[in-house]
Amino acid sequence: MSDLHARHRKVLPDWLALYYEDPLEITHGEGRHVWDAEGNKYLDFFGGILTTMTAHALPEVTKAVSEQAGRINHSSTLYLNRPMVDLAERIAHISGIPDARVFFTTSGTEANDTALLLATTHRRSNTVLAMRNSYHGRSFSAVGITGNRGWSPTSLSPLQTLYVHGGVRGRGPFAALSDAGFIEACVADLKDLLGHTRPPAALIAEPIQGVGGFTSPPDGLYAAFREVLNAYGILWIADEVQTGWGRTGEHFWGWQAHGRSGPPDIVTFAKGIGNGMSIGGVIARSEIMNCLDANSISTFGGTQVTMAAGLANLSYLLEHDLQGNARRVGGLLIERLRAVAAQDPGVREVRGRGLMIGVELTKPGTDLADPDRAAAVLEAARAGGLLIGKGGGHDTSVLRIAPPLSLTVAEAEEGAAILEGALRSTQ
Repeated sequence: MSDLHARHRKVLPDWLALYYEDPLEITHGEGRHVWDAEGNKYLDFFGGILTTMTAHALPEVTKAVSEQAGRINHSSTLYLNRPMVDLAERIAHISGIPDARVFFTTSGTEANDTALLLATTHRRSNTVLAMRNSYHGRSFSAVGITGNRGWSPTSLSPLQTLYVHGGVRGRGPFAALSDAGFIEACVADLKDLLGHTRPPAALIAEPIQGVGGFTSPPDGLYAAFREVLNAYGILWIADEVQTGWGRTGEHFWGWQAHGRSGPPDIVTFAKGIGNGMSIGGVIARSEIMNCLDANSISTFGGTQVTMAAGLANLSYLLEHDLQGNARRVGGLLIERLRAVAAQDPGVREVRGRGLMIGVELTKPGTDLADPDRAAAVLEAARAGGLLIGKGGGHDTSVLRIAPPLSLTVAEAEEGAAILEGALRSTQ
C-alpha cells in the first residue's frame, strides 16, 4: 500500500470509494490523457466522472482562470458579479426555458437540492416522484429521492418519495414490450400511482441514468409523462448533471429526446460546464425560481473564478461543435464496442448515446450481474493504459465510458482496442 493510500485511509471516511486494488494518484493531464504519480500515461475515458468535458488543461480555460484569479477569486452573491451574470445569460438563452432564471451552486447534489426546495415550495407539497434506479446526489434530500439502493445509505428523508417505472428499458416487468408498449405501460403505471396519492410537487428524472449504468427509456417517455403531469399541475425536473452540454451527441440537453411537450419546468446542471471547476446550477421559469419568500445567498456558488472557467469552457464547446463531435465519434465508438460485444457471451448490452456509453456485463447465459468481472475489466483496462468507470443498478456491473467531448477517432479506436483486450483477458 502506498504511503498516500495509508494516509487517506487514516483520515478520510471508509465509505469514500476508491477505484482499483492499488488506488491511482493522478498528477496531471493534457487533452484526453492523464498521468499518474509513477509517470504512467492513460487515455481517459471517464473524465473525472463526466466532468472534464472538453479536455484536460484546455488552454482557453486555463487562461481564463489564471486571468480572473489575478483580479479577484471571490466576493459571494452579496455583490454584483459580472462573470456570473454573463454565464447566466448564456445558459438561460440556450436552456429553452421561457423567461428563465439561473441560480449557481457548487455541485450537482446542491443543484438538485435547490430544485427540490423550489418545487416543493412552489407546489406546497413534500411528495416527489422519482425514477427507479436513479441517482441525484449525496445530500440528505437527494439521497431520499435516489432510487438506486447502492447509493442510498438511509431510508430517512424530509420528502415522501414515490418511485415510477421507466428509467430502465431492458429490465423489469415491461422489458419485453415494444418501445410504444413500454411507454404506454409506464404511463398507465404513473396514472395508477397518482390515483392513490395527493398530487406530488414534481417528477425528477435523469434523461439517461448515470450512476445507474447509462440506462434510458425510449425517446418520448418523458413527453408522455408530461401530459399526465400537466393535468395535475406537477412540475418536471430534468436532472442534466451528466447528460447536459451536448454529451449525448444528438441533443444539447438530454430532455430534448422527450421534448415534444416543450422544455422542463426546472433543469439542473453541473459537472461538464466547469471542466473540473466546481459549478452546478438550476434553471427555472421565473415564477418558480422567485417563489421563495425568504432571503438567501450563495457563498461559493457563482464565484468569479469558476464563472470565468464556465464561460471559456462553454464558448470552446460551442465554437468547436463538440456536440457534433460527440455524435460522430461516439457513434463510431458504440459500433466498435458492439462488434467486440458480439464475440463475448458475458456482455449483455452495449448502450448509450454520443460519448455516454455503457457496457453491461452479466454471467454468460443469464441476466445475473457480474460485478467481479466488471472490477477485473477495470483493472485490466488500467493495466493497458485506459481509465473507465463502472456503475449499474443490479450490482455494479456496467462499464461506464464517457471521454472528453474532443475525443478523436484515433483515440476512440485506441480505447476500444484496449477495452477489447481487457474483456478478452477476463473471460
